[in-house]
Amino acid sequence: MDQGEPSWGGDEAAGLRKIIHVDMDAFYASVEQRDDPSLRGKPLAVGGSSERGVVAAASYEARVFGVRSAMASAKAVRLCPQLLFRRPRFEVYRQISRQIRAIFLDYTPLVEPLALDEAYLDVTSDLRGIGSATRIAELIRTRIKAETGLTASAGVSYNKFLAKLASDQNKPDGLCVIRPGDGARFVSDLPVRRFHGVGPRGAEKMTRLGIETGADLVGKDLAYLREHFGAQADYLYRAARGIDLRRVAPDRARKSIGTERTFERDISTGPALREMLDTIVEMAWHDVEKHQAQGRTLTLKLRLSDFSARSRSRSQPAPIADRAAFSALAHALLDEVLPLPQPVRLMGLTLSSLEEETERQSPADDPQLSLL
Repeated sequence: MDQGEPSWGGDEAAGLRKIIHVDMDAFYASVEQRDDPSLRGKPLAVGGSSERGVVAAASYEARVFGVRSAMASAKAVRLCPQLLFRRPRFEVYRQISRQIRAIFLDYTPLVEPLALDEAYLDVTSDLRGIGSATRIAELIRTRIKAETGLTASAGVSYNKFLAKLASDQNKPDGLCVIRPGDGARFVSDLPVRRFHGVGPRGAEKMTRLGIETGADLVGKDLAYLREHFGAQADYLYRAARGIDLRRVAPDRARKSIGTERTFERDISTGPALREMLDTIVEMAWHDVEKHQAQGRTLTLKLRLSDFSARSRSRSQPAPIADRAAFSALAHALLDEVLPLPQPVRLMGLTLSSLEEETERQSPADDPQLSLL
């Protein structure tokens, strides 16, 4: 897309806004390569290297071999035998994330962090009176590089859905602008698997229905989408047309956080389920730390081979303190449902009853966090 400034004109009154999505490039892996020059240019995974370990992040050199986040470390090594591993340093990542968010807040108070490494910014009315969303995105990327030694990609558009798509378009270290009036055309050329919220299974289902691109999706009416995709239908209908009415919400409260995994083959024995649960714990705790979440309720979700569901939850009087406590509680929940009448095809863990950041930390503790 054209890298020039969109002609926004009076679009704010028409409901269009100037939205930037900033996404750090391979954040955890890039931090490790920055801090250890011997790792630069080499395939690197951040995560556990044990048989049960999980890749939390992969450098671009590793991604060439197919290594991806949330992948089992054993599979990652099979794909890339020369892969190097480093344990995550979440406190370092948090500190850098606070540094980056302070840069965002120099331009707008409307910052919605999605994780340590990405955020939406609404710069419809920016603090410095720059007026150009593209120019602000360029300034932010330049400052991030100068102040942290890391690169970021950015997408600029008139809504959140398109800005997020745009930030991924020219990675790494890239910028993409989707102008008002160009959203539907941009989306029409994209494979549906690029749509946020469409996972591998959803994309497979769409392929079976002859839906592979945004243009294919536009060809299906709302009744058809509701028949085949239920509650997701309205989102898909709007997304295919480049429509997203959500506002950037700096005080958005996250209700829960977690992960689930569908197995390649159903698992039927207790020992095998406990071993798989260790992997799910690694994946879920990685997300908990990535989002700096603290919660008191843990829920175990199981889907059996006949697609029936089982779940167990337990709440604690105080937030779950660390990975060991998280793992112990998860295994206690699994023990409550064993033995099961059928093999298991899906397992997931969700942490809820989350505390707000302001409940966990006084603004005086960290002047940067007090600005969020």
